[in-house]
Amino acid sequence: MKKIVMSLALCALVGLSFTSCRETKEEANKAGDDIENTTENTVNATKDATKDLADKTVDAAKDVADNVKDAANEAANNLKKDAENMANDTKDAVNKATDDAIKAGEDMVDKAKDAGNSAIDKLKKGN
Repeated sequence: MKKIVMSLALCALVGLSFTSCRETKEEANKAGDDIENTTENTVNATKDATKDLADKTVDAAKDVADNVKDAANEAANNLKKDAENMANDTKDAVNKATDDAIKAGEDMVDKAKDAGNSAIDKLKKGN
């Protein structure tokens, strides 16, 4: 009977260890699946984040290009206005100088006439 009890005890021990190994294997497989899922989720999240970053980088580059274009257009418009103002100022200065020269010429002619008339009057009085 002792042998039977020992045999039964041995069978029970082998059965428990077999069950325990099966549970350990199942838990290890579950842990492996969890690691695989976590890795896959991390890869997908990294891909999404990289795509978002790339999209934001492209958008930012487009914004910079638009801002540079706007600044260049504004600078060109300001240059054009400055050139027009300079041309108008030059035109006004030339017109004023011309008017001043004409006035000075007319004044010289008037003074020459007056001097000539005065000289003629003196000559007439002297005869």
